[in-house]
Amino acid sequence: MVIHGLIVTTVLGVVLFRVVADFGVHYRQSVTRDLSDELIEFGAAANSRHAAPLANFTTSYLRSHVLSSGRLLLIRTELQPAEGSPGSSQLLRIAQVKAWLVHPPSATTTITTKAKGPMPAFLVLASPLRQGSTIHGVFLAAANLSPLAVQQRQVLVLAGSEAAVALMVTLLSTYLLLRRVLRTVGRVTEAADEIARGDLEHRLGDHGSRDEVGKLVATFDTMIGRISSAMGAQRQLLSDVSHQLRTPLTVARGHLEVLDRGDCVDPQEVHETLAVVVNEIDHMRSLVDRLLLLGRALEPDFIDAEPVDLRSFLADLFEGARVLADRDWSLGPAPDVVVTIDAQKMRGALLNLVDNAVGATGPGDHISLDAYDRGAELELVVGDSGRGMTEDQVSNAFARFARPGAVDASGSGLGLTIVKAVTEGHGGRVVIDSEVGVGCRVAMVLPASRVQREAQMAGDGP
Repeated sequence: MVIHGLIVTTVLGVVLFRVVADFGVHYRQSVTRDLSDELIEFGAAANSRHAAPLANFTTSYLRSHVLSSGRLLLIRTELQPAEGSPGSSQLLRIAQVKAWLVHPPSATTTITTKAKGPMPAFLVLASPLRQGSTIHGVFLAAANLSPLAVQQRQVLVLAGSEAAVALMVTLLSTYLLLRRVLRTVGRVTEAADEIARGDLEHRLGDHGSRDEVGKLVATFDTMIGRISSAMGAQRQLLSDVSHQLRTPLTVARGHLEVLDRGDCVDPQEVHETLAVVVNEIDHMRSLVDRLLLLGRALEPDFIDAEPVDLRSFLADLFEGARVLADRDWSLGPAPDVVVTIDAQKMRGALLNLVDNAVGATGPGDHISLDAYDRGAELELVVGDSGRGMTEDQVSNAFARFARPGAVDASGSGLGLTIVKAVTEGHGGRVVIDSEVGVGCRVAMVLPASRVQREAQMAGDGP
């Protein structure tokens, strides 16, 4: 605030100095024009005189000519000494004036004298009086500059008062603005300190404005919300990992302990125990991989998208899926478009849907893979004619480790959660349409920004 005040004071001081200086310049220019007009007026009158001698005309002119306040005339011709208007004797105390009376200047010129004691400052204009090419006298016109000093002081007082008011208003507005901004910064600092102590639920709230300060508050709250969500997701991930791994670890440990306590080791028993342990380890590895994938879904670089031909992508996926089980498989006609997706994660998500469809159906049931270009959206759909799900099961389908409609103990319950994370990572959403006893239809709906149609690709060409 002090630095700002010093800068504003300096700027206002410079402006004030320039205003007073420019006023003095313009005043002198105005006075010089007035004195030049006196010279022109005298010359016109002298040229229009009749046969009267110049000396007699000068005397008559000085007696009859009316001058403005503070103006003086002093004229000398070669036939008479210097004559002047009332009060012009003051000019005889100016050395340059006395010199011009003896030796007139060759051209019109002006000087400004300095005030000395009772002697005021004058602006003096001197011009030679010519007859042909011969100089036979000098015309002197002077203006008292005392009013300039008075007016400059008035301008200084007036402009200085305005500058002082401007300075006070500027400092007051700066104070109020800084107080408002720093108060918000203080709130942000206090909130950051509370968050550093572990209070991730602390928020600044609505600031009530939409300027930069309001945007700072809103951005801060949004950032803290995302941090809180990420920390909550991490805590949930750790909780899920510890909970889900406890059972297979307990099973594996129990079988190994039983094997270790046995007096006679039966090779078949050892083989069966190792098979159970390896199966549990494989289950844990699959579970960890899926949980890590869900953990990475919060990262900004979760999706590594690239252009993919949709028809080829679905055809390859269908060939890999149809060998999973004895079902009535069908692949619908796919639109001829290029989609910008993370092919690996999208393939994994669709295979999760296919795996769920296999688990919900039996031999001979129908499973379909379709794609629909809706213009504003692109749908990738896996449908089945299996058991279907109730409304409650559909509403809880995306919860971690939820296994709606599952009839066996296999599976981790993370399939639909992963599908949702991958779809949202692409900017889309998942829609489930299911009816008990009829079947289920799960659509991964992608936005149009992920689709490059033939017209668009043609427009991007050379």
